[in-house]
Amino acid sequence: MEGIFQLYAGFAGALSGGNLLYALIGCVLGTLIGVLPGLGPAAGTAILIPITFNLDPTGAIIMLCAIYYGAMYGGTITSVLINVPGEAASVITCIDGHQMARQGRAGSALAIAAVGSFVGGCAATIALAIVAIPLAQFALGFGPVEFFALMVMGLCLVVGMAGKNLAAALLMTVLGLMLAMIGIDPVRGAPRFTGGIPEFFDGVGFIPVAMGLFGIAELLIAAEQKQGHIVKATLTNLWPKGDEVRPTIMAIIRGTGIGFVLGLIPGVGAVIPTFMSYVTEKRLSKHPERFGNGAIEGVAGPETANNSYANASMIPLFALGVPSSPTIAVLMGAFIINGLTPGPFLFQERPDLVWAVIASFFIGNAMLLALNLPLVGLWAKLLRIPFSYLCTGVLIFCIIGSYSLKQSVFDVWVMLGFGLIGYVLRKLEFPLAPAILAMILGPMMEKSLRTTLEISGGSFMIFLDRPVALCLLAVPLIVFAFLIFRPKALSQLREAEAD
Repeated sequence: MEGIFQLYAGFAGALSGGNLLYALIGCVLGTLIGVLPGLGPAAGTAILIPITFNLDPTGAIIMLCAIYYGAMYGGTITSVLINVPGEAASVITCIDGHQMARQGRAGSALAIAAVGSFVGGCAATIALAIVAIPLAQFALGFGPVEFFALMVMGLCLVVGMAGKNLAAALLMTVLGLMLAMIGIDPVRGAPRFTGGIPEFFDGVGFIPVAMGLFGIAELLIAAEQKQGHIVKATLTNLWPKGDEVRPTIMAIIRGTGIGFVLGLIPGVGAVIPTFMSYVTEKRLSKHPERFGNGAIEGVAGPETANNSYANASMIPLFALGVPSSPTIAVLMGAFIINGLTPGPFLFQERPDLVWAVIASFFIGNAMLLALNLPLVGLWAKLLRIPFSYLCTGVLIFCIIGSYSLKQSVFDVWVMLGFGLIGYVLRKLEFPLAPAILAMILGPMMEKSLRTTLEISGGSFMIFLDRPVALCLLAVPLIVFAFLIFRPKALSQLREAEAD
């Protein structure tokens, strides 16, 4: 319960005038990012990091977190009104949300999505406040051996969950680790893998790479997509009908639990909780035939799971320093840029910042609830702006943002280069998440591994002597074994059934 008292103190910082403004700006920008198809939270957060350069660290992190969970809700608006998900996690909402809109119940769909998102986000934040300190205290007992094993586990889980093509995910991980090694060797102090280019002596900039892989690549992909027909939202009869109330409440409760549990697991991604919630509601429903034809539970459950997952995914970041998704990796990069290292020591070194940010999650979710329903018409009108104008504006912002970090034109070329690389990789269906996560975790993994080998005299047997490290390393091995052998087992089972 110590976390609850600390959370109460965190509200003092979160409710200050400046931080309230940053939370509001983040919610508005996040919703805008979610509304515009083709951006999404990872790309939007990466693009908007430069606007926080001159802010104090607390305000900067509050704004970026608000952008994240604001985007997770904003994607619902396009899913309901035009049947185009603003971000990947809202794909499942299109199924019943757009059908409700076509039936004249767009207001009900958007209202229940807003309420579910608020409940799921707040419930996950309360759980974050309760478990963060015990989990951080447990992690304080970690040495370099355990930290290396923990980061390897997080990275491997993301690789394992990245898609069906495991080889492509591993290749992208290697690419990210190679990028992380460019610069000055931390032990010998000599340049490595720089190609004699002075700009690479400080390493490859995270911001240009992230803005390129996520921002520019997403814009190029989105430019190929067609926009759907906008359904006019009717903001009347916002609440469920009489016989829909109980199923809707139960869907919100189940969605909260599903999103929270899956948010704790690195690498799951935001799509899986929403999909699992939808499948669960359909299987438990007495009338499963309604799903796909405007079932309100098909909106309430996934949207609740969506925001519950978003807030729960902060727990590994804050307590362990392990990013669980591409967007959380971008947020971790923002922490590092502001001189902060997420993890258990952050609770000791900057408790004021940690608890102010956590308290701001409640404030931000309340702002989203208050802002989005009255402004649905405004968000829908934004979709009428020619995409070429929006694309040009975002591109200009990306160029300015990548230049402003070091006032370096070289960083702009790095961003554009990685934008083209990211576009090609996306077209070839290579996952980008492992690369960006490996780039973030690479330096910390190298430091932990070198320290571990110095302790053990160069022997890797030290990992077998540490039970916690051994258990952490066993998790990805089990996941990889499951991913490798499960298709073979299924194939053999089908052959046996055919015989």
